[in-house]
Amino acid sequence: MNHGAMAWMDGELIPWEKATLHASAHVVQYGSSAFEGIRAYAQPDGTAVFRLREHMDRLAVSCRLAKIALPYTSEQLSSAACDVVRESGFASCYIRPVVFRGSETFAVDGRTCPVHACIMAAEMGQYLGDGALEQGVRVAVSSWRRLAPGTALPSVKIGGQYVNSQFVAMEAHDRGLDEGIALDVYGFVSEGSGENVFLVRDGILTTPPLSASILNGITRQSVMALASEQGIEVRSENISRDDLYLADELFFTGTAAEVSPIVQVDDHAVGDGRPGPVTRALAAAFHDIVEGRVPDRHGWLTHV
Repeated sequence: MNHGAMAWMDGELIPWEKATLHASAHVVQYGSSAFEGIRAYAQPDGTAVFRLREHMDRLAVSCRLAKIALPYTSEQLSSAACDVVRESGFASCYIRPVVFRGSETFAVDGRTCPVHACIMAAEMGQYLGDGALEQGVRVAVSSWRRLAPGTALPSVKIGGQYVNSQFVAMEAHDRGLDEGIALDVYGFVSEGSGENVFLVRDGILTTPPLSASILNGITRQSVMALASEQGIEVRSENISRDDLYLADELFFTGTAAEVSPIVQVDDHAVGDGRPGPVTRALAAAFHDIVEGRVPDRHGWLTHV
């Protein structure tokens, strides 16, 4: 996998296959890590990374809340990510920074362990499957709920928390579907296993509030800004399960998923069963920026 690519680990560029750790590492035992997902896009004048600094700033916040001592600044990590993309020769790719606790103790409190930082990059197509962006995806409301308030930190990306997301994704795939949508502990719509959810009804765009145990996704924020530019009313409020069935349009957003239309929830078609006009317009506006067809008016891109 990824032969010839480079990784950055603890301050050094190394071959991808040398970015390893010992099985006794605290992160292996207990999931003590913080991570990000970032995309770089091929543009007419080279490769550009989407909202690089915002991702690295969020990584720093994740580390702080997880009490993982991050030994690098956001500036250093951003520079290292560009180095990895450049030295690996990718025109477009997915970038994965991860900060984790290494080997020292089997105690649950692993703060005596050394902290390591690694940045990798790999080619990635459409995250939810070939044709997901054009034809849409089929999802189910998961039997798994998102974490209740006071049990975890849904506003940040901490590795161990994503066991819950694995359950959501595996259940959907075992049912032959593309993804699941989890409800929060109160029964309101939360998010997918790794994506935020948006609903369109009567021309109004609605997404669950931060209190619904969601990640305040960077692509989520970007799409809300693009919607406002297009004169679309944007609301952040609770969404019920039946709201999903009654929606004119639904879509996921995320770094990996980008803007992915949802065309079926459980056994209900969404709208006419095809990606709707609001979804298509927002997806086009997003891709026009990241693929360099229009100027980067928001300052979202970092050129490698």
